[in-house]
Amino acid sequence: MEKISFRHSVIFLNFCILISPFYFMINFEPIILCLLLILILGISHGALDNLKGKKLLKLYGYRSSISFYLTYILISLFIIFFWLIFPNFVLFLFLIVAAYHFGREDTVFYFKKKFFISESLFFLKGSAVIMAPLLLQRNITNEIFGILNFSVFESPIFSDQFLIIMLCLSFFSSLYISIKKNADLVGIMIMDFSSIIILNFFLTPVLAFTIYFCFLHSIRHSITLIFELDKSFMSGLKKFLNRALPLTLVTTVIFLFAIFYLNNFYKLDEAIYKVIFIGLASLTFPHILLEYL
Repeated sequence: MEKISFRHSVIFLNFCILISPFYFMINFEPIILCLLLILILGISHGALDNLKGKKLLKLYGYRSSISFYLTYILISLFIIFFWLIFPNFVLFLFLIVAAYHFGREDTVFYFKKKFFISESLFFLKGSAVIMAPLLLQRNITNEIFGILNFSVFESPIFSDQFLIIMLCLSFFSSLYISIKKNADLVGIMIMDFSSIIILNFFLTPVLAFTIYFCFLHSIRHSITLIFELDKSFMSGLKKFLNRALPLTLVTTVIFLFAIFYLNNFYKLDEAIYKVIFIGLASLTFPHILLEYL
């Protein structure tokens, strides 16, 4: 996995270098393309949660999988409900949890220190995904947050100096996590951080996040799942696609129905923004909880 992840990071970095300046000349937001990529590639990396849920239930002596599906759906609905009432709190919590999740899941090797130290380093490492668009595309990012009724980052606390410090801490956290590993693993950390900076320097925030989320985070996680299903990549890929397809299709239909409904009250772009972020938040919380249980 380490060799595969190194090659993946090399390909992804070169992809970012090639596509970003070219897109900078076009300068528009392909929001529908972002939605399609998230639905096809992004969502699918969590589409085996039902299989993991069954394994978890067996550990606790439950035979029926209905309780898993009900719990998963209830957590998702709970997040959506509280987002509507407390958007600032829920989105801020989502960004903190997402930063930790990105930092931990994108680390392709074992790293363990005392609980507070390791978890803090994972959070700082993953915070680059959140902080980079705020520093490099601040106005556009705050416009998108405004659509989501989120105003926390408009506070003077989140100044450019603060964001630069957070990005530096993110970079040094990546180095610290990998410093005693081999050169390839250090290279993965540096390349992944560089890719995030390049994407957010040239691209709009949603497009930068989509490319990172789909082609780095999701593909890396999916590759891990493929090899868990079968030692042969091609055989594991077939199993992964067959098992991931049902929940991916169900989630896609729900997302599209939500956009169709919200389009009665908002512009299409605004409806898509809401569905992407609120939808991802509602899926991320139960997905992360299941991963760590």
